[in-house]
Amino acid sequence: MKRISIIAVAVVFAVAGIVGSRVEAGDPPAKVGEVNTFNRLMRPKEDRNMPPALDGIHDADNKGTHMLQQPRDAFGTLPKGNAGNYVNWVQALKDKAITPRYDRLNPKEEAMVMDLDIVREVKGFMPDVVYPHDRHTEWLDCSNCHPDIFIPEKGKNTISMAQILMGQKCGVCHGKVAFPVSECRLCHSKKKDGTQPAKTAGK
Repeated sequence: MKRISIIAVAVVFAVAGIVGSRVEAGDPPAKVGEVNTFNRLMRPKEDRNMPPALDGIHDADNKGTHMLQQPRDAFGTLPKGNAGNYVNWVQALKDKAITPRYDRLNPKEEAMVMDLDIVREVKGFMPDVVYPHDRHTEWLDCSNCHPDIFIPEKGKNTISMAQILMGQKCGVCHGKVAFPVSECRLCHSKKKDGTQPAKTAGK
């Protein structure tokens, strides 16, 4: 967790062009809250699930934005999660508490659920990453991710935590509408000793 915060701060400093500012002896230490404000993927709990007009995603000047259902009302009856917007979306799908509208334009359209786990080996001590296609394709179309975000070819995608923290690759969704990267073990779920991927990853 501490390592992720350090990477995030370094990336933001680089983008902002303020690398080189120095902490002088005697300066007061930065508060933890100040550090986290640089990382938009880790909003304070009280700032999550804000009304659409205040969430920084929707157009507050659009009248339609104010007609949308309030997330805190909509999420109230869904299974609880421990991070992000505090909804366990995978469990909500299993419970049929939510129903993806892939058939909105064509009543005969059916979801194409792909049961394929992609394992990405990572350097260092962290367990390898498992990407489960099934829980993504239950409500997303292949074209949501391919080929603009991920090239559907082995070895063609370089992914780093810095990219993800900057909202690229997995960060397009995770930290915005899916659980944040602070939940490391949900993705880093395969031990390097050959243990099989945890089927519960992504809950």
